[in-house]
Amino acid sequence: MSQLSLFGAMAREPALADVEGLLAGNGQVVRRADAARISVVVAEDWRVRALVDEMRSALGLEAEVGPAEVGMTVGTPWLGELRATADAWFRGAVKCPPAGWVLDGSRLRWWCLSAGRSAGDMYSLALGANDEHGWLAVGSALSAVGVPGVLVGPRADGPAYRIVGRRRLARLVELIGDRPDGVPTEAWPQA
Repeated sequence: MSQLSLFGAMAREPALADVEGLLAGNGQVVRRADAARISVVVAEDWRVRALVDEMRSALGLEAEVGPAEVGMTVGTPWLGELRATADAWFRGAVKCPPAGWVLDGSRLRWWCLSAGRSAGDMYSLALGANDEHGWLAVGSALSAVGVPGVLVGPRADGPAYRIVGRRRLARLVELIGDRPDGVPTEAWPQA
């Protein structure tokens, strides 16, 4: 019998703020007038489908999908409810988590869907290549939920947080829940 984590993806009702998990990785936010949208560029077709399905089933939103230089962009519609999130994540032109930002299972799930990769007995969560000002804050939030990772740079197939160890991987799986349909087994962390 598995335990339900207080921070797990299924521990509470999904909320629009959960898409902040995309911003922990290589997601971006764009503001205009009183609205904003959060989007991420992904290269794999399964990620596009998984993100569109998650946006529809968890949040009741129709994702906006379009071509990108490499891959496809998947994003939320323009929403007034995201403007405060967008403002909180930026210091001038620099993307960085707001003070006190926390990860939970739902936010981690979005991050895994958009930027997670399994490699043997480790799992990597990619970071935005130009978001180095926020990497340590994201790492602290990851550690706070019991999934500390090692920050690896571009030479080690990063930037990313690499999660290694059976207990840490089991904790990650406990937080993010079951692998969604259509997501390859090797792309989801294994406990």
